Amino acid sequence: MNEDPQTALEALARRRLPATAWPWRSALHLLAILPVAAVAFALFGVPWVVLAARLGEGGLGIAEAAVLMLIGLALAAVLGPPASGPLARAALRRLPRVDHRPVEPRRSAGGPLARYTDPGAWLETAYACALAFASPVLGLAVPLTALLAATLLASPVLVIAQEPGDLPIALGFGQVHTLGQTPPYVALGLALAAVLPYLATLLAGVHAAVARALLTGGPAEDLRAELVEVSRSRTRLADAFEAERLRIERDLHDGAQQRLVGLTLKLGLARLDLPPDSPAAATVGEAHDQAKHLMAELRELIHGIRPQILTDLGLAAAIGELADASPVPVDVDARLDGRLPGQVEHTAYFVVAEALTNVARHSGAAAAAVTARVLDGTLTVDVRDDGRGGADPGLGTGLTGLADRVAVAGGRMLLSSPAGGPTVLRVEVPCTETRTA
Repeated sequence: MNEDPQTALEALARRRLPATAWPWRSALHLLAILPVAAVAFALFGVPWVVLAARLGEGGLGIAEAAVLMLIGLALAAVLGPPASGPLARAALRRLPRVDHRPVEPRRSAGGPLARYTDPGAWLETAYACALAFASPVLGLAVPLTALLAATLLASPVLVIAQEPGDLPIALGFGQVHTLGQTPPYVALGLALAAVLPYLATLLAGVHAAVARALLTGGPAEDLRAELVEVSRSRTRLADAFEAERLRIERDLHDGAQQRLVGLTLKLGLARLDLPPDSPAAATVGEAHDQAKHLMAELRELIHGIRPQILTDLGLAAAIGELADASPVPVDVDARLDGRLPGQVEHTAYFVVAEALTNVARHSGAAAAAVTARVLDGTLTVDVRDDGRGGADPGLGTGLTGLADRVAVAGGRMLLSSPAGGPTVLRVEVPCTETRTA
């Protein structure tokens, strides 16, 4: 089964168009767009009408014609961006009558001055200019055609009502004197009446198509909006994961670790109360040692989820701790004023941690260096080593995961690792705010 047409242009292909509501909708749309067209004509069309009138009179000099053209262009350039916005919004409010698809207005650049640099504002200006020049067709074609068709159809009545001695009746395409001369004009009137629904639907459909093309977002802007929404949703997911990570760390620290500490103390006390050479003492001692090892592993796990030094002292101190724990000597130069946003610090910390792990495991380096700076609202972290180079994200060294982690924070990762070294890993993460320690 065929779907109902969504636009006036689609309705034109329907065989029973005159019996549908589309011609009436189209006629109402053309009537509703007339005030908008009149304002557009007053703003952008008058100089060109004056120019055409003067050219029709003859004797218009080249200089005067050039002045009138410049006035028209200047009006479009000066008045277009600020004045076309209200016209565009008014046209879009009338669009659903002949275009049932969702309407997404083009996003505005902001203030009046900003519109002069907004491509969308110039598209709206182009629509206003096109509407100004097309306003006579949109406003007069259907009424004049309807009036002419009505006059032609009424020609027999006009002839019958004519008094003897009256002048012949003018019907636009000719004159009639007698009733026998009217049938061709009646046939023409019937043809015009049959064409009238298609004419109204066509004009409304063309206007709606032009308005949608110039005034709505279109595929490119829709794609841009989708990309923005994907970026925002990715940020929301990252924030949710960070909150969940903090909850897990807090539950392990305040719950499982505290209970494990209590269990270790009780096993230690029970070990002291038992005879040293008894079988129970050996079993309790083994359980006590395992509990201490488990507590150490749990402490490392909690530290890996969110290092306490990062929470308490910030990124510079946390990088220093990573350098001290690295088997490869690491020189740290982290000049950071104040604290950075939590996600930025967390991202940079784990990048440095993974990078130093790669240096120790894969590079064969004798020394490494980490530098961190905040310049122009961007945190830049460089990890350099003097190893063999040739780092490849496809070899499973975690570089792809690092790039994904940085991308979630809105940053980027750059890698230089020629064969023979050195390897330089650079991470740039935007951080528009800092906070005091």
